[in-house]
Amino acid sequence: MPHAEDAKPVVAGSANCLIVDDEPSVRRSLARMLQAQGFNCLEACTGREGLKVLDQTGEIPLIISDMRMPELDGMGFLEAVRQKFPDSSVIMLSGISETTTAVDCLHLGAADFLLKPISLSELQARVARALEKRALVLQNRFYQQHLERQVQEQAQRIQDLFLQGVQMLARALEAKDAYTRGHSIRVSRYAVATAARLGFAGPGLDGIRLGGELHDIGKIGTREAVLHKPSSLTADEFRQITEHPALGERMLSPLAHESPDVLRIVRSHHERLDGRGFPDGLRGEKIPIEARIVAVADSFDAMTTRRPYRDARPPADALGELRRVAGTQLDPNAVEAFVAAFPDPGELPVSA
Repeated sequence: MPHAEDAKPVVAGSANCLIVDDEPSVRRSLARMLQAQGFNCLEACTGREGLKVLDQTGEIPLIISDMRMPELDGMGFLEAVRQKFPDSSVIMLSGISETTTAVDCLHLGAADFLLKPISLSELQARVARALEKRALVLQNRFYQQHLERQVQEQAQRIQDLFLQGVQMLARALEAKDAYTRGHSIRVSRYAVATAARLGFAGPGLDGIRLGGELHDIGKIGTREAVLHKPSSLTADEFRQITEHPALGERMLSPLAHESPDVLRIVRSHHERLDGRGFPDGLRGEKIPIEARIVAVADSFDAMTTRRPYRDARPPADALGELRRVAGTQLDPNAVEAFVAAFPDPGELPVSA
């Protein structure tokens, strides 16, 4: 039985071919043929030794392996190579014509199957075909990944531009109303601090930040006379107010795929636990948790901000009111998380 020292040792360099065969004469004959074609060949005398070589060198474009070898035969070697280095082209060799063996090798991912003895011209043709197929697969993958990356980058850029436009609309909405200027930014900050207390992090927290900032964007479609009315609203005027969550959701529909939590906040931040909210009359946990968090922040900021129809309430009073309506209007856990996030009423409201 040949020993590992019969094989060409692994050396640093750009090896592009590995020959695995337990017959030294076959290995060296193949190496000479391939070296004449410009290949830098490494050799191994068993399948197990071949895997050791690959572990040291990494992926090698072309591998030529015998079927019958001690320790680990060609089939086992082929399976191991396909798992670790799926992009290597493996050509299997056999001294026995066995159709089923050839088919099995091809099913396992071999690029080709050759019978010994091998002529130089046949080897050249099979190697060229195997490497051409490998190059096409890699090229196709590169183009696909490159195209996907370009599409993703373009989609992200479109979304960024859309968000910039929407955020400008939100600023324009608040700029028209001295009473609510800075409201959305404050709600966003309150909601983020509350959500963090409830365990939100990463993308979930980012969604609440953006949802809090854009929660009232639908009011862009509400008449200013209704928004600024200092007295009680008529039934028709109140109906206009209740339409802003659904309108905001429609405006932000391009975010549906990437940021569904933002749309949930915009649509449902006026829902109540007792089902008396709008626009859908959702009850309890059917209201998205993100919307329940923003509802607490929105309620607190509304109470501590002067409005055309009333003066601002002191923060301590507003905190008391949050606790009073917890369980009927607001989520009790979200209320307590808000209170824990802002334990000193003297530091409220936060600056926009």
